[in-house]
Amino acid sequence: MKNLIFSFLFLLSFQIMIQAQLNSPFTSMDVFQLEWVTNPQISPDGNWVVYQRGGMDIMNDQRQSRLWMIKTDGTNHQKLTSNDVNESNPVWSPDGQKMAFSSSTEQGSEIFVYWMKTGKVARLSQLENSPSRVSWSPDGKWLAFSMKVPSKELSLVSPPKKPKGANWADPPKITTRFKHESDGSGYISPGFNHLFVIPAEGGTPRQITKGDLNHRGTPQWSSDGGHLLISSNLKKDWEYDFRNTEIYKISVESGEVKTLTNRNGPDRDFAISPDGQQIAYVGFDDKMQTYQVSRLYVMDIDGSNKKEVKTNLDRSISSPIWEASGRGIYFMYDDKGNTKIGYTDLSGKNKMVAPNLGGTGIGRPYGGGSFSVSKKGRIVYTHTTPYHPSELALIEKGDSKERLIMSLNNDLLKYRNLGKVEEVWYKSTFDKRDIQGWVVYPPHFDAKKKYPLLVENHGGPISNYGDRFSPEIQLYATAGYVVFYPNPRGSTSYGEAFGNLLYHNYPGEDYQDVMDGVDVLLQKSFLTEDSLFVTGGSAGGIMTAWMIGKNNRFQAAAVIKPVMNWISKTLTADNYYGYANSRYPGQPWENMDAYMKFSPISLVGNIQTPTLVMVGTSDLRTPLSEAKQLYHALKIRRIETALVEVPGAPHFISRRPSQLITKIEHILAWFDRYR
Repeated sequence: MKNLIFSFLFLLSFQIMIQAQLNSPFTSMDVFQLEWVTNPQISPDGNWVVYQRGGMDIMNDQRQSRLWMIKTDGTNHQKLTSNDVNESNPVWSPDGQKMAFSSSTEQGSEIFVYWMKTGKVARLSQLENSPSRVSWSPDGKWLAFSMKVPSKELSLVSPPKKPKGANWADPPKITTRFKHESDGSGYISPGFNHLFVIPAEGGTPRQITKGDLNHRGTPQWSSDGGHLLISSNLKKDWEYDFRNTEIYKISVESGEVKTLTNRNGPDRDFAISPDGQQIAYVGFDDKMQTYQVSRLYVMDIDGSNKKEVKTNLDRSISSPIWEASGRGIYFMYDDKGNTKIGYTDLSGKNKMVAPNLGGTGIGRPYGGGSFSVSKKGRIVYTHTTPYHPSELALIEKGDSKERLIMSLNNDLLKYRNLGKVEEVWYKSTFDKRDIQGWVVYPPHFDAKKKYPLLVENHGGPISNYGDRFSPEIQLYATAGYVVFYPNPRGSTSYGEAFGNLLYHNYPGEDYQDVMDGVDVLLQKSFLTEDSLFVTGGSAGGIMTAWMIGKNNRFQAAAVIKPVMNWISKTLTADNYYGYANSRYPGQPWENMDAYMKFSPISLVGNIQTPTLVMVGTSDLRTPLSEAKQLYHALKIRRIETALVEVPGAPHFISRRPSQLITKIEHILAWFDRYR
C-alpha cells in the first residue's frame, strides 16, 4: 500500500513539474538559448542544405554563427566542419561537390572549401584583410571575391622621434574622406575594395581591379568565365553621388570595366540568367523622395534591351533568382508587415510563393531573411512566426504549403508560455487611411483583469514591424504588459505613396496614426487611460520623444537612441551626408527653421512624462550627444529622468545578448516605478 501511495505521489509530482515547465514564461536568460537559421543554400540537385546556425555565446556574450548541413528530407543533420569558430557565407560549386565559405582564424577571416564526398576541409587563402562573399567560376576552377586594399591618408606633419622606451600618446588621425566612419565599426581605415580571383584548389590571389574606387559586393561570373559583374559606384563623383550605383562588367584578364546601366538611381541586387544571356536586377529612377519602391528589370548581358518587368505589386522587390528554365524570376518583398517569396514570368504575371520569411533579427519584429532555389525549383528559406525565430523551411515547386525541415527552438519554446500575438487594423482620424498594428497579450491573459498598455514604436522610419518573432516584445508581455506595435504612415510594405507620406514631413501625421491606435485599444475593457507607457528606438525613439512632447497621457516613457535635434544629428552622424532634400529641403544651414520644426527638442518644454533616456556610448548613427540633449533639458526642467549609457554599444544597442537583456530590464524597471 505504501508503495502504491509513493508511486502515485511520484507520478503526481512529476506531472506537476512537467506542467510547470510547459507553463513557464519566457525569461531574459532564455535569450541565450535562442537559435536561428540564416543564409540557407540548397545544393544544385536539391538534396542538401548548408545554412548558418546562429546562437548566443553565454560565456563571451557574443552572437555566433556556425555552418551546418542537412538533407532536404530532414535527415543527416550535422555540423559542416569540426571547427568551433564563426563560419558564414556558404556557396555551392556549380557541380554541387564542394562548398566555399568564410571562417574566422587567428589572423582574420579566410576562404575555406569543404569537399562533400570526403568531408575534408582546407583553407585556401592567407589574406591581408577579410574577403567578402566568394563566387565560383562556371567551370569550378576559380573563386572570385572582394577585399579591401589599404591606402594612405593625408599626412601634414612628421612627428618627432621619441626616445627609446618612451610612452607617448598615439598620434592624431587625419582624414580628408567623405565617408570616414561607420556605426558599429568606428573609424574606417583608408583603402578601397578590389576584386580578386584565386584558384579553387588554393594558390595565389590575383587582383583584378585597381584605382581609388570601391568594388564592393559579391562578384558574379559571366557564363564564359571571362568577366565578373558587380553592383557598385565607380563614378568619378562617387562620394557625393552616393545613391547612384550601377552594374559593371569587368574583364578577368585585363580588368577593363564596362558600365551596363546608367541612370540617376540605384541599380543593384542582380542575377545572371541560367543561359548567361540576361541579367535581372532591381532599382528605381531617383526622384529624391523619402521612400521609393525598388522595381524589377531585365537586360541583355551586354547592357542592351533594358525593360521593367511590370509586376504591378507596388512593393519593393529584392533578391531576384532566376528559375532554372529562364522563364521566370523568384524574388522577395514585404507586404503588410510580412516578408514573402514571389515569382513572376517575364511579362510581369506574378504570384506569391511563400509567406513568413524572417526571424533573423533576434530583437524587435523587423523583416529580413533569405531563400535559395535548386535547379528543379525546390526552395528553402528562413521561416518565422510570432512564436519562433527563423527555422529552415522547404517548399516544392508548384506546392502551396511549406514544410519545416527541422526546429532548432522546439527544445526551448515548446516549454514556454509565449504571449499571444493578434493583428489589428484601424482608421487614421487624419485622413481615414487604414493602419495596421499588432497586439501582444501577457501569458495567462485574463480579459476580466486590468493591464497596462505599452506602445513600441519601430525604427527607420522607412521600415516595418510585422508578425515575426521578437524576444523583446515577448519579454514586455511576460512582465504583464499588453504590447501594441503599429506601422504608421511612412512604414514600408504598403506601397510607395504610403511610405512617402513623411517626405519633408517627419515626424508628421504618423504621430496621429499611433495615437489613434492607442485610442482604439482603450475601448477594450482590460485597458485604462491611466496606465499607458511608450518606448521605441532610433526613429522609434524620435516618435516616443515627439509623443510625450505632444501630450501628457503616458505614465512613463523610455526614449532609446533618439534624434532630438536634426541640425546637430545631420552634421555629426556617420551618415551625415544622406538627409538633405530626401528628408528635409536643403542642408541644415539652408533651412534651419524646417530642421528645427521637426526636431523633438522643439517640444521638450511641454514634456511632463517621467522619461528614461538610453543610448550606446559608441553610437555613431544617433550620437550620444543627441540623447544627452533630452536628458539635460529634462534635468534643467526638473522632470523625472534618468540617462542609461550602454558601454561600447553602437546604434545596434542590443548587438550583444547581455545588452539586449539590459535594455529591456532597464525599460521595465523604469515603467514599473510608475505603474
